[in-house]
Amino acid sequence: MSEKTRVLIVDDSVTMRALFTSALEKSSDIIVLDSACDADEARDLIAQLKPDIITLDIEMPGMNGIDFLEEIMTTNPMPVIMLSTLTQKGAEISLRAMELGAIDCFPKPKQASPDEFDKISDKLCKLVVAAAKSNVKKPAPRPAARPVEADAGFKWNGSIVAMAASTGGVEAYMECLASYPPNCPPTIILQQMEEGLALSFASKLNKTITPEVKLAEDGQKLEQGIVYVAADPSAHVVVDRWPGGTLRLLPRDPVKGFRPSADLLFAALAKTAGARGIAAILTGMGEDGAMGMGALKISGAQTFCQTPDSALVREVIDAVIAKDPTIRQLPLDALCAAILENASFDKAAA
Repeated sequence: MSEKTRVLIVDDSVTMRALFTSALEKSSDIIVLDSACDADEARDLIAQLKPDIITLDIEMPGMNGIDFLEEIMTTNPMPVIMLSTLTQKGAEISLRAMELGAIDCFPKPKQASPDEFDKISDKLCKLVVAAAKSNVKKPAPRPAARPVEADAGFKWNGSIVAMAASTGGVEAYMECLASYPPNCPPTIILQQMEEGLALSFASKLNKTITPEVKLAEDGQKLEQGIVYVAADPSAHVVVDRWPGGTLRLLPRDPVKGFRPSADLLFAALAKTAGARGIAAILTGMGEDGAMGMGALKISGAQTFCQTPDSALVREVIDAVIAKDPTIRQLPLDALCAAILENASFDKAAA
């Protein structure tokens, strides 16, 4: 029998502490050790109780959650999930939290009632259990994107690239695409995140890497030199044909609990692009993408995944490897290089 995930809740509201405790303890895999009202009390409880993971409010009296998160990740890195009403309206704050090392940002229900917390309990519990096993390290300064000239050796062969990530994906994409050239292959990056974060994520990525970054839109023509961010939790994304394809956004039900679904994107790409497809799975929870990667490999596409030990959350990567132990596993910098190599002229599909 596996040990329970030990949680410390940090929130200045006694009501929120009680509601989050109740929501988390609905899972038989979780035990809430205690709760703290501010950073000072949390600091003492962390030293005393040594929790597996902390849930941390952004808005607190005294030291706010962002500053306390930075302290934690600098002095004693450990899994932290940010919980705040700012997650939706303060997307920049949420992205900053993930830059500092938070595993994820989870929005508090708009109504502080037991019924509303019951609705988010299952999703929150799964996130907490997975995040507690994450590979947390002290954040290293991210180097600025290296300017890459369009004629610096990359000559596109007509391939299309799709990548998928969830928990931990924001920072993984920033690192993986840092050396992407401005004339990169058309690239779709699927990122499962909370509503309201997609635009800020795309904007931040656009300032970080050399290719142009656009939010995925229905009917958008796929073009060289553009990275398309598919992160709208209200719609799936697929490619209708290749070459000369466009993006289609499908406002359909989640697939096995996920929307946008990596399995759906990859399965569609297997049919439309076949051997001209290149796909990669990065850090994340669950198994979404594992089946789709199998379909891509059968179609002749090149498939990759991030090495499990380098991923912040390895759950989805382990699922991919379990289905295909021969898949190429690479750290993020080597993964980018392998994608570009297979999308270059001398690797053109037969």
